[in-house]
Amino acid sequence: MVISSFADSLVRGVESVGDRVSETFFEPVIRLGVTGLARSGKTVFITSLVANLLDRGRMTGLVAQREGRITASYLQPQPDDTVPRFDFESHLSALTGPTPHWPDSTRAVSELRLSFKVQPAGLLSGLQGPRTLHLDIVDYPGEWLLDLALLEKSYEDWSRGTLEHISNRPQAEAFLAKVRAADPTAPHDEPQAQDLARSFTEYLNTAREAGFYDCTPGRFLLPGDLAGSPVLTFAPLPVSETSRRRSLHREMERRYEAYKAQVVKPFFRDHFARIDRQIVLVDALGAIHKGPQTVEDMRRAMAEILSAFRPGRNAWLNKLLLGKRVERILFAATKADHLHHLQHPRLTAIIEALTREARDRASFAGAETAALSLASLRTTTEEMRSHNGVELPCVRGTLLDSGKQAAFYPGDLPEDPAHLLGPARNGAEGWLGEDYGYMAFAPAHLTLNPGDGPPHIRLDRAAQFLIGDRL
Repeated sequence: MVISSFADSLVRGVESVGDRVSETFFEPVIRLGVTGLARSGKTVFITSLVANLLDRGRMTGLVAQREGRITASYLQPQPDDTVPRFDFESHLSALTGPTPHWPDSTRAVSELRLSFKVQPAGLLSGLQGPRTLHLDIVDYPGEWLLDLALLEKSYEDWSRGTLEHISNRPQAEAFLAKVRAADPTAPHDEPQAQDLARSFTEYLNTAREAGFYDCTPGRFLLPGDLAGSPVLTFAPLPVSETSRRRSLHREMERRYEAYKAQVVKPFFRDHFARIDRQIVLVDALGAIHKGPQTVEDMRRAMAEILSAFRPGRNAWLNKLLLGKRVERILFAATKADHLHHLQHPRLTAIIEALTREARDRASFAGAETAALSLASLRTTTEEMRSHNGVELPCVRGTLLDSGKQAAFYPGDLPEDPAHLLGPARNGAEGWLGEDYGYMAFAPAHLTLNPGDGPPHIRLDRAAQFLIGDRL
């Protein structure tokens, strides 16, 4: 077994070095990771990004496009044969068809390769022909990204922290009652273990629906073909002393360690560790609407997410010998079309403040970071409406639940993000004297001109930050 494992690692290493040599010297590859927490718009972002990179009429913020140096772009089969293809065509049809609707959300890893023919810039550009650049877009659930932090935690540490965080949450009352009734030092009983795991999973699902973000392990929410397996049949338990073999606690601990070894580590090795550019999508408006506790939970989740990255610069020799590091990370507040453009700078300031700790850590390690507000697909138009003698900047769109047209004013975001983050850090239960509304809009009916992708807000600026330096 040891020899077989060593041989497998050696073969994997040789193949990896070969791939890096090819990427470094011949046809370079940018591997872009796209993630975000629940309902942040990952699927829509990738669909609109690819559509707008194929038909680039709305991508004036992408310098290579503005200079006319992108001569062609086309989709190719993704290079990883065991990874499902991102279903771009079906998702684009859902957004732009005769009855537009939001596509299904991300539930597993998927991948898409977009290749460019690009004319080099600079003094020698006229002497060189177009070169090829591949963009591999990897889509994966943000819940799986939070799992990477488990690699540094023991079962006792994870249990202690989880039970502490959920102790005052009403969604966890049923699960906590079962934990109090259980004896972790008693002999393991499989029906009891299954009951605890099932109750814990129910808590995670209700907590995510309520807007909490620290919902790990992520595969409990998206189990796929692991549903019902022992590796997903554990739960946090309080243990103050060492328990004996074959106790409930020891079996839960064993399964927790198996989850890290057989679920989390393969994801890190096969997908995450190969990423060199990353965008993290954040539904900041949804969190603000749900209140200060949700905002603080989101801030902590962003710090946890950054702890999973290996930020730094990808010098060609380091990349060839030591593997890739994430060299650019973009934090994007999505659904900017839910606000009038007059409030976009305030939304950007809020996402900058929310991710300040995470961005500082990445910058210190040598990665380049940025934050902005965007809308992958614009669903609204803007208008000013008079209310009690005051002109309010509103947006108008089709409501998702009723299909009716409505104008909406979400409230006035503060100029100083500290007016939101301060109450959030202090555990406030509501916004003092403020109420921030939130509406769910359906995709608008679109008529696209030849050469134009779907309408968006700042998608071109996001693309410029993520890949513009390599085009």
